[in-house]
Amino acid sequence: MTGLLDALVDDAGLFPPTSLDMPSAVRRHRADLAAAEPMLAHRFLCPAARIGEFLAELAPEDRVRIILIGGADPAQTREAIRTVIDAPALTLAGIEWALAPLAPATSGTEPMAAALDVALRALAEGGAGPDVILFAEPADVTGAAALTAALAARRESAGRPLGLKLRCGGVQPELFPPAADLATALVAAAGTGIPVKATAGLHHAVRHTDPATGFTHFGYLNVLLASAQAVRGRSADEVASVLLDTDAGRLADLARSLTPEEVRRVRAGFASYGSCSTSVPVREAADLGLSERAASPAGGRSPR
Repeated sequence: MTGLLDALVDDAGLFPPTSLDMPSAVRRHRADLAAAEPMLAHRFLCPAARIGEFLAELAPEDRVRIILIGGADPAQTREAIRTVIDAPALTLAGIEWALAPLAPATSGTEPMAAALDVALRALAEGGAGPDVILFAEPADVTGAAALTAALAARRESAGRPLGLKLRCGGVQPELFPPAADLATALVAAAGTGIPVKATAGLHHAVRHTDPATGFTHFGYLNVLLASAQAVRGRSADEVASVLLDTDAGRLADLARSLTPEEVRRVRAGFASYGSCSTSVPVREAADLGLSERAASPAGGRSPR
C-alpha cells in the first residue's frame, strides 16, 4: 500500500467551507511546507483573479508550487499564467478550469470540446510550459464521458498533459452527483487513460452525512478506491458500490489489498483532490491505519 496516499491532498484553503482569508491561507501553507507531511501535495490552489493578492502575502524566502483556477475570462487567466511564470517564488504546477463559462452559445463543435480549445489556447498564449497539466471540468458530471473523449482526442496535439476534474459536492445539494454518474465518469476516464482530479465535498475519509447541512458527502477514500476499481476494469455498478460504502474498515482493507503495481496504476489515474483542510485528511488516514504520521497543528480548522 506504500505510496497510495502520497501527495494526495492539494491545499484548497481559500475555498468553502473553510474559506480562509489570503494571509491565513498563506501562513497555513507555509507551515505545512515546513512540516513536510507526505500525504500533502504541497500545491496551493489559487483563482487566477486572486494571483496578485497571493503574491502580496509572500515573503522573499517563500517558494510555492501553485495551481491556478481558471475563470470565465480567458484573458485574465492567460495574464495570471504569465504572472506566475515571471514570479521567482512560484512554480506553475497546473491549471484547473471549469469549461462551462467558456462554452460558446452556438458552435459547430460540441460545446465542451470548443471550450477546451479556448482553455488550451490560453495556456499556450500565456506561456505555460509543456509539463503544465490542464485539468478540465465539465459543466456537470454527466458530461464527463464526452469531455473525456475530447481530452483523449487532443492528447497528442495539445502539447501538454490533460486531465479530467470531477466535482464531488459543494455548498448546495445539487452539486453532489449521484454515485452512478460519478462512477460512470471514473470508468470513462480509466478506459481512456485520462487522469482524474477530484474537488469539493470530500471533507472526510469515508462517506457520511453532515449533521449541520444534511448533505451526504463522498469520502476521499471512497473516491480514490472507486477510481482504483475503475482502473482494475470493474463495471460502473461495482465502482458505484465503493462510492456508496460507509464501512471504514472495509475501505481500509481494500486500500491495503492493492499491490504495489496497482497502487502505481491507481495514482497514475487519480492525481489528487483539493481539500479546504490539510489536517483532517491526514489525521483520518492515520486513524484508519493507512498512514503512520498524524497531522501537524498547522493544518487549520476542520470543515463542517
